Amino acid sequence: MAKSLSKDLEDKKDLFLYDNEMRAQYGVICGIDEAGRGPLAGNVYAAAVILPDDIVIEGINDSKKLTEKKREALFDIICEKAVSYCIATASVEEIDSINILNAAMLAMRRAYEGLSVKPDTALIDGNRTPGLDIPEKAIVKGDATSASIAAASILAKVARDRYMKELALKYPQYMFEKHKGYGTKLHYEMLDKYGASDIHRKSFLVKYYESRNAENK
Repeated sequence: MAKSLSKDLEDKKDLFLYDNEMRAQYGVICGIDEAGRGPLAGNVYAAAVILPDDIVIEGINDSKKLTEKKREALFDIICEKAVSYCIATASVEEIDSINILNAAMLAMRRAYEGLSVKPDTALIDGNRTPGLDIPEKAIVKGDATSASIAAASILAKVARDRYMKELALKYPQYMFEKHKGYGTKLHYEMLDKYGASDIHRKSFLVKYYESRNAENK
């Protein structure tokens, strides 16, 4: 057990070592990640983060591996310590108009463009890049590789979760505070009962309603 824990801590430090190596090669780097590509409702979020050189923030990791409480605590620390950060979105209307992948890329570009400091290179989570005016490096599982991407992952995830909790107050019947818009059994039950709202992604519901209509024939 002790060996496993030690390896876990070592892996987390490796996220910062990776960023130091990237800075040595590419200069000032920013990490960019998105949150909310999968849900049936709500905007897609993205964040861009530039961390100081040689910083180590204890606990930074892929946001999906952290508890909500830990993400919330790290959100404030990252915002305080970052050289620059920006959180941006693409709307439900944009998702339905240009598809979720393009909307996520749009949110990433907006996050990058909102930085107060221009980096030399952007590290992007995933296998695609959003098309910035600086060199970009796509990193599969980047939020488990780079501390800067992991930090962006946390900011985007926390910001989107907060937004979904706000939507839950406006649309209480859908219980967004419980499923954050994802396609859970509860969410589909609420859709069956109340229909889609104006913050649901209509393009995501086409196949579901087609299957429901077929069942009812």
